[in-house]
Amino acid sequence: MKSKSGLTRFHNCYILRDRKIIKEDLWIRDGKIENPERVFYVEQLEADITVDCEDLLIAPGFIDIQINGGWGVDFSRDSDNIEEGVAKVSKNLLAHGVTAFCPTMITSDQEIYRQILPRIKKTQGNKNGATVLGVHLEGPFISPTKKGAHVESYIKNPHRGIDTIREVYGSLDNVVIITLAPELPGCFEAIKDLTNLGIKVALGHSIASLAEGEKAVECGANLITHLFNAMLPFHHRDPGLVGLLASTMKKQVYYGIIADGIHTHPAALRIANRTNPEGLVLVSDAVPAQGLPDGNHRIGPQIVTVEDGCAYVTGTKTLCGSTTALDSCIVKFKDSIECSLEYALGAASLHPAKALGIDDKKGNLNFDSDADFVILHPKTLIVQSTWIAGECVYKCQN
Repeated sequence: MKSKSGLTRFHNCYILRDRKIIKEDLWIRDGKIENPERVFYVEQLEADITVDCEDLLIAPGFIDIQINGGWGVDFSRDSDNIEEGVAKVSKNLLAHGVTAFCPTMITSDQEIYRQILPRIKKTQGNKNGATVLGVHLEGPFISPTKKGAHVESYIKNPHRGIDTIREVYGSLDNVVIITLAPELPGCFEAIKDLTNLGIKVALGHSIASLAEGEKAVECGANLITHLFNAMLPFHHRDPGLVGLLASTMKKQVYYGIIADGIHTHPAALRIANRTNPEGLVLVSDAVPAQGLPDGNHRIGPQIVTVEDGCAYVTGTKTLCGSTTALDSCIVKFKDSIECSLEYALGAASLHPAKALGIDDKKGNLNFDSDADFVILHPKTLIVQSTWIAGECVYKCQN
């Protein structure tokens, strides 16, 4: 056998692969997951480094496609030092097993988009923080009727389609997802144009009928933003966007869901899971108050009050995002619907990767995929260490 192979072998571990947890070694080299048969029988190499995992569980790194900030950082407001803010959140997410995320901006003044959007760059993760996949723009092209915590005075119609969208945002270069309400004038053509640009379109903050939702999907939309929240409730004569879960359309529709124990009742989680299990994507929808104590905070132009971990628009009982990190959402979700561990972990890794069309390299532990993974305690799911491109970027000190 040759030495200096550049290979690392994770031994004495359980790994999540192909939706099953199996007792098998994990091999990585040059930031990728290697096929041990090829390494051993063809290349005849041994590992330079062997890591004893002591029966811990290795799962794909978590991917959060909707997170508004955290630890005092507001992606919709901190225009003076947004680069430092994104870096701070990226670093803190590593302790929660998140290896990639989409910084999310809520409905804001046009000038704020122009100040912030060009400066939130797509970046490869490393010891300094998780991978930035691109920005998720949640608004301002939403329904005033279902604005939730968004400020109504900033809400707009995309009446000239993508021309209006470009005019408001200024640049789409760093954008990966746009949430909009499909019933607004100009939306269907905008969805087609955005999809052609490679931008994923999510439907949300909307009073759309099922027919309007289906037309939006036909135009290219493939996501629903925080299912059940900020949309028409299910009605038996017109189930609205919720009905897309059981639509006869052949296209897979993915839907974000906030399993923080506050936004979505366990029965609603079970209904969604049983109706469309492949489309369920766990998101944190975390606000800048994530990681901070109760009290008064902000998100964009809104003042937010956090009480017992619940974030409300100050002076109301309107929920304003979550304060729960994605790893905790996984635990709450698993306990709420009593699903398998494999499924709960996949809903925070494989499913978001599929929704973004990056599952050829992320969200799984397949051979030749990126070596982005998290090592967990198999019972408590407490993060023991986080790895990006085969490099340990976080290690629990307890």
